[in-house]
Amino acid sequence: MSDLAIHANGLTRTFGNFTAVDHISFEVNTGEVFGFLGANGAGKTTAIRMLIGLLQPSAGTARVAGHDIAREAEAVKRSIGYMSQRFSLYEDLTPRENIRLYGGIYGLTRAQIRERTVQMLDRLGFSSVADTAVRGLPLGWRQKLAFSVALVHRPRIVFLDEPTSGVDPITRRQFWELIYEAASNGTTVLVTTHYMDEAEYCDRISIMVAGRIAAMGTPAGLKQESKVESIDELFVQLARPEQAGKA
Repeated sequence: MSDLAIHANGLTRTFGNFTAVDHISFEVNTGEVFGFLGANGAGKTTAIRMLIGLLQPSAGTARVAGHDIAREAEAVKRSIGYMSQRFSLYEDLTPRENIRLYGGIYGLTRAQIRERTVQMLDRLGFSSVADTAVRGLPLGWRQKLAFSVALVHRPRIVFLDEPTSGVDPITRRQFWELIYEAASNGTTVLVTTHYMDEAEYCDRISIMVAGRIAAMGTPAGLKQESKVESIDELFVQLARPEQAGKA
């Protein structure tokens, strides 16, 4: 289990009589880009909130970066980066100020913050807008900045909750280039999305339907196994079988 970044076994979360996440089990390897796919309401965000230590599971267990999510939530938080579905930076602050703020929150030294601020602004091509309020930047720029800030402390794992929602196709592709760069540097990436075409960019994927994992494997392997041309077609088979039958 030493090469596993994430190991979940029977992970479950209920809210009253509603089961949002229903006994899911899966593993994510170190350095892997793992896609957590499913329609809105499938349970992806609830599962992520448990994995990052923000929500206690109702049943089951999981270890993230070697830490038990139920008993070592603070250790989990120190080992990961997280980018939420909604824009998570301070819009009244500039990119430079946001990087410095989060660097401090993540416990970096002043020297590390100075060094990584320069590196990050240069890599993103943000030098000309480094001192412009974030609210004045295009959405795609803000999303790329939020992703980079989630990596400022160089975490072992980064969780991305629908990071490309609402951005244009070109920006989506640029965002995935940042994901590949992070993975090539050894960071494990778990990304949730409801864009089925983004599954092709992942090493492996799972597809959640009604709180359960309905399929898991490599994109190519799943398409071959299910005899479909695309992950979108597979998703329709799993999530809307009555539509698939009419196709």
